[in-house]
Amino acid sequence: MAVTLHDVARRAGVSIKTVSNVINDRPNVGNTTRALVQAAVEELGYTPNLTARGLRSGRKGALALAVPDLALSYFAELAAAVIETAEAAGVVVLIEQTGASRDREIALLKSPRLNMTDGLIFSPLGMGQEDVEALRVDYPLVVLGERVFDAPTDHVTMHNVAGARAATDHLFSLGRRRIAVVGAHAGEVVGSAGLRLAGYREALAAAGIPFDEDLIGYSELWHRADGANAMRELLSRGVAFDAVFGLNDTLALGAMRVLQEAGRRVPQDVAVIGFDDLDEAPYAIPSLSTVDPGRGWIARTAVGLLLQRIESGGGDAVPQRHLADFRVVARESTVAR
Repeated sequence: MAVTLHDVARRAGVSIKTVSNVINDRPNVGNTTRALVQAAVEELGYTPNLTARGLRSGRKGALALAVPDLALSYFAELAAAVIETAEAAGVVVLIEQTGASRDREIALLKSPRLNMTDGLIFSPLGMGQEDVEALRVDYPLVVLGERVFDAPTDHVTMHNVAGARAATDHLFSLGRRRIAVVGAHAGEVVGSAGLRLAGYREALAAAGIPFDEDLIGYSELWHRADGANAMRELLSRGVAFDAVFGLNDTLALGAMRVLQEAGRRVPQDVAVIGFDDLDEAPYAIPSLSTVDPGRGWIARTAVGLLLQRIESGGGDAVPQRHLADFRVVARESTVAR
């Protein structure tokens, strides 16, 4: 037999309403009573009936998360953080993968599949500022990333320019002066690649070092193979450099492998830094220096904002914009043991 609210109430010695208040995290419950109910819930193995709750409230108990590509470690780890945060709030997450296609992203915003959820956390890569009106939807929506700004919805993102400048300054602090970039997108201004390249250029200007186009390695995608290919291209041109800034960790890891194959010692000959602080970064050989952009905070903030909008019913609330703090994590790829 399934454990019910009545069972929990009897075990804790409180009313069913009190149990409901604790399970729904309402504030009007004393700490001692809350602890009694939580202990009874754990002891009996009670799990809320989300279907019944949804029928009573008109909610589905589910959120949608749309990301460009789960093969990119950043988005896989972001999805895991979103799921963990949502589950702690008693909500499930349905994941959509858009392939960074503008058409698929716009179509998703109108998809009937979203009727199965209470709101959407959306990380677009194909859409641009010209598509801002497509984000004017009739359901709770939180936008992630750097493709669309000043949207009529909540927006959670990171300090791409400042984080990239800090990564470049870290390399300068080690005496490196010829810093190659891997992963630039030709002509991009808005977007992770464009903003991180802007941060790199700001650091150059502040250090009085001229920008050198020969040091820029371009790649359309940001997988390990793309970082490796961009590094092979830089080496084949005979470009002299003593450091590499991969615009994300996977690019940096691919570039670092090619450097090692070419007999370049990391960091003695070439220091390497990435951006994202992926879970695998500390376990690379050498461990990868990187920028931690606050991925966990972004996931928690996005879920919290969305649940807040769902709870309040949306309405005409003023959209909020939140930026995560960042930090440079120095490891063996820039500072040898």
